[in-house]
Amino acid sequence: MNGTPIDARDEDALRTAARAALTAARDRTRLLTTCVDEAELTAQHSPLMSPLVWDLAHIGNQEEQWLLRAVAGREPMRPEIDSVYDAFEHPRAERPSLPLLPPDEAHRYAAEVRGRALDVLDTSVLRGSALVDAAFAFGMIAQHEQQHDETMLITHQLRKGPAALTAPDPEPVGQPPVAREVLVPGGPFTMGTSTEPWSLDNERPAHRRDVAAYWIDTTPVTCGAYLEFMADGGYDEPRWWDPAGWAHVREHGLVAPLFWRREGGQWLRRRFGVTEPIPLDEPVLHVSWYEADAYARWAGRRLPTEAEWEKAARHDPAADRSRRYPWGDADPTPDRANLGQRHLRPAAAGAYEAGQSPLGVRQLIGDVWEWTSSGFLPYPGFVAFPYREYSEVFFGGDYKVLRGGSFAVDQVACRGTFRNWDHPVRRQIFSGFRTARDASGDEAAGAVVH
Repeated sequence: MNGTPIDARDEDALRTAARAALTAARDRTRLLTTCVDEAELTAQHSPLMSPLVWDLAHIGNQEEQWLLRAVAGREPMRPEIDSVYDAFEHPRAERPSLPLLPPDEAHRYAAEVRGRALDVLDTSVLRGSALVDAAFAFGMIAQHEQQHDETMLITHQLRKGPAALTAPDPEPVGQPPVAREVLVPGGPFTMGTSTEPWSLDNERPAHRRDVAAYWIDTTPVTCGAYLEFMADGGYDEPRWWDPAGWAHVREHGLVAPLFWRREGGQWLRRRFGVTEPIPLDEPVLHVSWYEADAYARWAGRRLPTEAEWEKAARHDPAADRSRRYPWGDADPTPDRANLGQRHLRPAAAGAYEAGQSPLGVRQLIGDVWEWTSSGFLPYPGFVAFPYREYSEVFFGGDYKVLRGGSFAVDQVACRGTFRNWDHPVRRQIFSGFRTARDASGDEAAGAVVH
């Protein structure tokens, strides 16, 4: 939720926050869909992704279905396109063949829906049902649009040709951490939430989780550290790899993170149409779960569990409470986290001292999504809301949980409880990782914070 935590009973404040979140999302959508020509909007730049114009109209269609139809009870504007923009009916690889709205029409449709939706926001009573309590449906739609904005940014990274987007590079904020890792005390903590007004169903409910003491990196793993793994034959040694990951590496001939190539004796990467040397101090990006897991094994460590990640990010051991964010309950600010496409790359590892956790862990929010070792499963007491297809249909299978967001994630869709998930082979996403290790008996016994 934008701004500092808002009293869910304050309808004026809720309307202001919802309008701001919806406006920020639309401004970003407009940027991502007006910086390239019509041919680029309608092309499929990868079979893993939709054409940008599909995302644009899908955003409008979801907003119409939830805010105009479900909340306001209005008649459908364009019922004939519902199936075209149903993400579960049509896999991404098939979407270019659908009768998609052309770019100009898609823009007009999304704009008309938005105008009506803001009228609904201004006139709705924001209480009385779970869908409208605390402006939940409006927050859900703002999050949905920002999630598709992140998806469209991934498409921009996959597209060929010159740069279409620009942004300033992040600047170092604060002093780098002294310690490479910190010891997180064992014991219970509160995981998930039952009070965050716009939290999604898979983040709920809050529950106690007991976690043994462990060590966790103070920063994400850097490109420089990952290059050491590569130089030591990491991609050629099966003992570091999950068997399915090793088979995938062999089948596809993987030797480096996605978008990296070796040229003239040095490693380069392509980033939003620009080719540049690998930045050694930046968190490694575009690695799969299999690659993250293999690096961790090579380093004599492991990926943290989802519970370990959240405890490091939210638990204040001195107060024995879980915060909304590592730094406290206030929303992100530019000196705390790299979010919202403000930059088009992660900040150097160790940045954002003001955003660190009580134990000194940095960059848990923003910069890169962080793979965990955990599969995507419901919390005890999970209830699907407002539709099964957001979370429930993805539980189980081979999905692995990612946490923390990235530079491509807006703050409305990023908090200490927010859960992302994907297949372990995925690399086009803005994914990195940090590592952990078990604490010894003596270390665990001494891990007490007074």
